[in-house]
Amino acid sequence: MEERRARSLMVIFVVLGMAVGQSAASFGGCYKSCFLKCIITPPGNSPISCGVKCLKDCIIPSSLTTSTAKEQTHYFCNFGCASSLCTNFSTKQDPGEENVAKCVDSCSTRCSKNFSP
Repeated sequence: MEERRARSLMVIFVVLGMAVGQSAASFGGCYKSCFLKCIITPPGNSPISCGVKCLKDCIIPSSLTTSTAKEQTHYFCNFGCASSLCTNFSTKQDPGEENVAKCVDSCSTRCSKNFSP
């Protein structure tokens, strides 16, 4: 019985670990793609303005109107934190998506303590 319970817990942790890894990877991919498109068109966009635009596009879901008030509060807390702390990792030559993703995860953790959806 104990062995079965231990195996079940292990499977749960593996699945949760994969889900967390996917969300970080999907944010990084979204951010990198958005940032590279933004920085080259139209000419003159700064890394900061592209960073903020892409944080908004990749953090706040397009289906925000169907989210609960707590979820909306979490998204906007996360966006506010990330836009003030995470945009300095990106340059015109390197979007720095891995560092931005880690920073956004840190913001999400901070916001979850106060506004868990």
